[in-house]
Amino acid sequence: MSDTDLVKLYSQRILALAADIPHLGQLATPQGRARRRAPLCGSTVSVDVTMKDGRISDFAQEVKACALGQASAAIAGAQMIGRTGAEVEHALDQLQKMLSQNGPVPDAPFDGYEALIPAREYRNRHASIMLVLQATADAIAAAEAAGG
Repeated sequence: MSDTDLVKLYSQRILALAADIPHLGQLATPQGRARRRAPLCGSTVSVDVTMKDGRISDFAQEVKACALGQASAAIAGAQMIGRTGAEVEHALDQLQKMLSQNGPVPDAPFDGYEALIPAREYRNRHASIMLVLQATADAIAAAEAAGG
């Protein structure tokens, strides 16, 4: 990757997002908890959720990832309260298509992923970007399995 490519990929917007991740930490009593790791780069994201009436009522995340994974956690984390499992799965599917198939940006409220369009060209970064939505979907499934 050339210096020009790095500058393009790590734009000021991506770096600003990475520096301002909401809902950091853990929940005291989550109904669902999940951890995802990107094997290629070692990035990890852990997510805790509580659910009420089929929607996320509380959300926390621990993020140990590159700037792109951190930016993704900031984009997703800002939108998680009130989301259903189906909405998170839909955003995950749309994000995967945006990155790997040049698909459109995910629907609102996840349209902030537009900032990560430059990452399309860097397949080795896609797994880190997807972690937060994958972990959230897993945490929701764990909460639902536990009766939450």
